[in-house]
Amino acid sequence: MKSLAELQAIKNRMKDRVVLREGMEGIRVVVGMATCGIAAGARPVLNTFVETVNEDGMSDKVTVTQTGCIGICQYEPVVEVFEPGKEKVTYVKMTPDKAKEVIEKHLKGGNVVTEYTIGAVAGA
Repeated sequence: MKSLAELQAIKNRMKDRVVLREGMEGIRVVVGMATCGIAAGARPVLNTFVETVNEDGMSDKVTVTQTGCIGICQYEPVVEVFEPGKEKVTYVKMTPDKAKEVIEKHLKGGNVVTEYTIGAVAGA
């Protein structure tokens, strides 16, 4: 078992790796991290979003969180992007490389990467 001091040190080291601000009014990125998402590769996708948002100095505008099952397991890993005043965008079959592209084009540039959305992949 870890001592309280060791646990506090781990918490302090990890603090910069997590971008989580409750009630923040910017863009919110939610990564599905249920068993199906994790099995499909959601953890590296989540890590890419967290690390890149931090490295690019976007943590004051973008919140990255995780959630349980989103309900579309066949399309995992799933990432939802919520922007104030806009419709939710659901990205599916994500990879770390696709996540970097979404960060660059959507989160920074304001342009949805349509080919990675559920509408494009599901043929809707």
